[in-house]
Amino acid sequence: MQVILREDIEKLGNMGEMVEVKPGYARNYLIPKALAMLATPKNLKQLEHQKRTVAAKVKKVQKDSETLADKLGQAEVVLHHLAGEEEKLFGSVTTMEIADALKEQGIEVDKRKLVIEEPIKRLGEYEATVKLPGGVNAKVKVKVLAKETAE
Repeated sequence: MQVILREDIEKLGNMGEMVEVKPGYARNYLIPKALAMLATPKNLKQLEHQKRTVAAKVKKVQKDSETLADKLGQAEVVLHHLAGEEEKLFGSVTTMEIADALKEQGIEVDKRKLVIEEPIKRLGEYEATVKLPGGVNAKVKVKVLAKETAE
């Protein structure tokens, strides 16, 4: 019996694939648990339509992410912190601070999507990575300056 999988099933196939299974397995397990549906012409058309709509959504998300990545590539975050001897900061720069600074520039970024390779604990210039939907990564320049020199 041929069925179309609605979810990924280990050792059977991935979502959207049409697979051959024994009739009892399909009737008693896959179809009642909504893990698969019968491979009828109507269901095949419905599946193709769903694949096209998902592909269009993915393409739109990818384009939006690339646009945001361009904005982020041009953005520069300047943060002022208290610093002690040898340009060491009291505390460290957090992703929340970077996200807030970007928000002030009109760029909304979730702090959980920001990645700093190592904690920023000194004055200087750094790079933070923003992980965007669609597998797009953007780099943001972060400058940390001493608070005494800033007004």
